[in-house]
Amino acid sequence: MSSRSITFTKNRLFACRVSSTSIQTRSLSDSDAKVKKTPLHNLHKKYGGKLVDFAGFLLPVQYSDLSVSASHLFTRSNASIFDVSHMLQTNVRGKDCISWFESICPVDLKGMEPGTGSLTVFLNEKGGIIDDLIVNKVMEDQLYIVSNAGRLKVDKQHMMETSEILRKKGKDVTVEFWDVTERALIALQGPKAANNLQTLTDIPLSELTFMTSQLGLVAGVECRVTRCGYTGEDGFEISIPADKAENVTEALLQSQDIKLAGLGARDSLRLEAGLCLYGNDIDESVTPVEAALTWLIAKRRRAEANFPGGDLILRQIKEGVSKRRVGIRMESGAPARKDAILKNVKGDNIGKITSGCPSPSLGGNVAMGYVVEEFKKVGNELSVNIRGKDVFCKIAKMPFVPSKYYVRK
Repeated sequence: MSSRSITFTKNRLFACRVSSTSIQTRSLSDSDAKVKKTPLHNLHKKYGGKLVDFAGFLLPVQYSDLSVSASHLFTRSNASIFDVSHMLQTNVRGKDCISWFESICPVDLKGMEPGTGSLTVFLNEKGGIIDDLIVNKVMEDQLYIVSNAGRLKVDKQHMMETSEILRKKGKDVTVEFWDVTERALIALQGPKAANNLQTLTDIPLSELTFMTSQLGLVAGVECRVTRCGYTGEDGFEISIPADKAENVTEALLQSQDIKLAGLGARDSLRLEAGLCLYGNDIDESVTPVEAALTWLIAKRRRAEANFPGGDLILRQIKEGVSKRRVGIRMESGAPARKDAILKNVKGDNIGKITSGCPSPSLGGNVAMGYVVEEFKKVGNELSVNIRGKDVFCKIAKMPFVPSKYYVRK
């Protein structure tokens, strides 16, 4: 994810770089048929959203009232609403839906209670990450899945093809994709999210812990509320009928504690939280072990070894890997961007950056990337090549900013 600002000229949008992050955008018109609008499109325009084409959707990179950095800091101290309707929402039903899902992911759905969820990954036969996603076990025969917009077509095809294989064997599993015209999705993130949301919902939020989900009324509209997010803060993702999305969002915005935020702040917040961006930090060439996501391979699934790429992944867990995802800190200077080369103290190339940006919360810059396994230790001194100059940096513990997820003590 990345950010750019835009200039409006004769109903055309032209992308130009903002300092915090970098997004691939293109010149487009507000009526461009190739770009989808979310149910909150008119609301973005009303509040001065600077719109760009992101993953085929017209989305705000920031709003006119706050810079990307100011929006980032507001989220850390108050709460912000992000339009994430571009994410793929999938509803799965059938008595065999859990066995189907476990055939394509290393998660232990059978061991989870209804109403709980987990981060997981679709894996290919070589153990590579097809996508990262959140799955909620609604009931024993129903799942609710949220996956990445940039992998929308790939994920749809993968889920349809694998479920069809089981249906041909007489299994009961039905996969339903919700189009952006049917369901909106907003993320309310920040330390003041819960108190403000509680005034508008009948769901007892003190009982809704991190990675749990429940149906309930929000501003009088039936929604699915899941306690999760992409910022490291406490927060919620709220799935809303498309025609009610503006009403729910406007109701939340009545609080002075809540503002709208865009792609720019979303990216810098997730990077400070040490969270991966698909296509940058993880892809089909990277395994969960290499990506420092070994914890996604559930204990029971390791014992059964019956998930895609299981043999390779289990061997990597036992024997190790040649490269590993790590955090990088730089106290000053320009931020390290994707593909910048990392070097050891001898000047040997030992890895590269996959994501990087200034850190509004900490000062200086944060990044993540992959290094040769022997250099992964926190505190190791390296250099990163930025614009032809080798700049001092260190391996740092992630998350860079402590996570504040709401869990039972």
